[in-house]
Amino acid sequence: MTEFRNESGLRFTDISSEQWREYTFPGGQTAHIEAPMWLHISENGHRLLDAAGVSHYVPRTWVHLKRLAKDGEPQFVA
Repeated sequence: MTEFRNESGLRFTDISSEQWREYTFPGGQTAHIEAPMWLHISENGHRLLDAAGVSHYVPRTWVHLKRLAKDGEPQFVA
């Protein structure tokens, strides 16, 4: 990804220390995001940008979130 361009007025947190994150929804469906880079958390859900430049919106209806930090990186940043 070349640059993060945010014109939404929303505040994003750098989560590039994560290799991936996965949200689990009622019924067992999952949303797996490789190389997440930026995260905004709102009352309605999460907005993420991954290393490929793909924007994701994950609604607050998920029941579980798991993530894996890169080697030597902090397990929690946001």
